[in-house]
Amino acid sequence: MVRRRLGQVVLLTLVLWLWVVLVLVVVIDGYGRVDRAQPADVIIVLGAGLQRNNQPGPALIRRAAAAADLYHAGYAPILICSGGKPGNRTRSEADACAELLHGAGVPESAIVLEGNSRSTEENAFESKLIMDANGWRTAIVVSDNYHLFRALRLFRNAGIPVVTSPAPVDPPPLQYIVFMAREVAAFHWQLLKEALHLPITYVQGI
Repeated sequence: MVRRRLGQVVLLTLVLWLWVVLVLVVVIDGYGRVDRAQPADVIIVLGAGLQRNNQPGPALIRRAAAAADLYHAGYAPILICSGGKPGNRTRSEADACAELLHGAGVPESAIVLEGNSRSTEENAFESKLIMDANGWRTAIVVSDNYHLFRALRLFRNAGIPVVTSPAPVDPPPLQYIVFMAREVAAFHWQLLKEALHLPITYVQGI
């Protein structure tokens, strides 16, 4: 009897968790499809992995393009390219981002590099240091649409008043499922860290 009840509790817990995951997927997807850009002190471009030849990949290209559009539209006078050297790359994501922005007509004087971070959480922490040093308070965070819900939480946890603006991406269904699964797993990890009051940690890929 006890074993049966335990099995029912486990099954009910699993069903409830799956329901929560489904709701979270809907929220993440819906949030990322809305552009909330408004005038701010800076635009922060979140880094994305580089290719083997140290050139920017598709994610960083679309993020930089979206950020350049915001700059040219007058939303902010400064852009922070955030992202360190992924894996065994010899070039930072921030440097590749700056090259893309410059190619899109953004002057070098408007671009600030943050080349230390290895994760979204570190993006927020390191960007906050730069903003505090320059007296900048508000920011627009630019990333892929499925990434923005978690990024919003992390940047607000760091004490930065932010709004988000997506670099829209509609990958094939299977790839989208992989992206979303990664975000759901990373969000679970973030909630656990907050509950346990863990310091900033680095987990590759999140």
